[in-house]
Amino acid sequence: MTTRIERDSLGELEVPLEAYYGVHTCRSLRNFNAAGEPVPLEMIHGMVKLKWACAQANHALDLLPKNKLEAIATACQRILAGEFTDQFPVDCFQAGSGTSSNMNVNEVVANIANEVLGGQRGDRGLVHPNDDVNKGQSTNNIFPSGIRVAGIDLTDALLPALKHLIAELQKKGGEYADVIRSGRTHLQDAVPETMGQAFHAWAHALVKDVRRIEAARDRLLEIGAGGNAIGTGINTKKAFRPEIAKAMHRITGKSYRVAENGIEITQFLTDMADMSSALRLTAMDIAKLCNDLRLLVSGPNTGFAEVQLPAVEPGSSIMPGKINPSICEAANMACLQVMGNDHAVQLAANAGQLELNTHMPVTGLNLVKSFRILTRTAMMLADKCISGILVNRERCYYYFENSGGLGTVLNPVLGYDKVAALVKESLKSKKTAREIVIEKGIMTGEAFDELVKHCTGPNLD
Repeated sequence: MTTRIERDSLGELEVPLEAYYGVHTCRSLRNFNAAGEPVPLEMIHGMVKLKWACAQANHALDLLPKNKLEAIATACQRILAGEFTDQFPVDCFQAGSGTSSNMNVNEVVANIANEVLGGQRGDRGLVHPNDDVNKGQSTNNIFPSGIRVAGIDLTDALLPALKHLIAELQKKGGEYADVIRSGRTHLQDAVPETMGQAFHAWAHALVKDVRRIEAARDRLLEIGAGGNAIGTGINTKKAFRPEIAKAMHRITGKSYRVAENGIEITQFLTDMADMSSALRLTAMDIAKLCNDLRLLVSGPNTGFAEVQLPAVEPGSSIMPGKINPSICEAANMACLQVMGNDHAVQLAANAGQLELNTHMPVTGLNLVKSFRILTRTAMMLADKCISGILVNRERCYYYFENSGGLGTVLNPVLGYDKVAALVKESLKSKKTAREIVIEKGIMTGEAFDELVKHCTGPNLD
């Protein structure tokens, strides 16, 4: 491998000649390999957008000449367009502030900019990774702000996926609004509902999840870039941070804003933990939905069999014809992973000390992974499961008619104690509540049917 020699405060080091990264990155590659995977590209791109915005801000304050601004901007645009993805190899478990990755980005941007200006990689005389690309910045602000930018970008992918899943559930709710079924509490017979009500309830749980994610997203728009070291803004002009926010709006179209308190946002990761928590709650609701579907599809001959899920693969290597709820099982496991990711984020957010939390890389890693998993899971569940669900109308009505909970509709007529005795008799005799009340002359079949007609509540879907 052909190399070039670069120098830093620790001395000389060989750097691959073709690499756009430099000496700091090479030291990091020697030091860190615990995870065996690099920092997520979404976080890298978040920092690159901030580098571009900071360059614009520095130029607006007459601190960076136009030729350097244009070269840095070109470098950032090329990275964001998908070039140089192999130039960000630093392990995700590194020094806790993310210095290795911030310097990795600085070096790659600087060397691309050097070539734009006619120089060579490693030539710090044209565009310097620290003095120009990192001007007015500290890893302590850029790295966590990069996580926030990644979170905003990933939210833009997650929300449409969740809304697609919601739409599919609502569509099924409308399709099966007339199918009455027995509700179950404690896995025992309960009062009836329509299958439409069941689908709409699942959908509404996810509607509330979307609202939680949107609220958490708004807090991520507050960035600490320009705070420098501990958030006081040392070595920068007062206008620097507002200029960064304005530049980020120009670059991304998003309404980023200056942190209300630069010191607080530097040492607390609570906003990221808040978003992670919203993702965990979403995963919990999706998992509960999948648990319900797995119960309702159980059978086909020895279980509930109220619904039929699309067959996506043979369910057994030994039992011919067996079909399993594979998509729901995959979604369940994905949701468990998101819950585990959130636990890591909460522990990391709790681990800050004094003016800095030194567990930012693991926070960003798990947050990004949760976004990715939930986005794909929502689309998979919507397209490969929910959209193809069929409801077994006959089985649903059979359970409804024979449910021990159906007697509850007689409470206003007979009272709790008499209905309890009637339900016991129904279970013992294997007769339906309708049959018993007719036999005992309590009411006519027509009167019972009229009472049952409204048994799913006043707010039918």
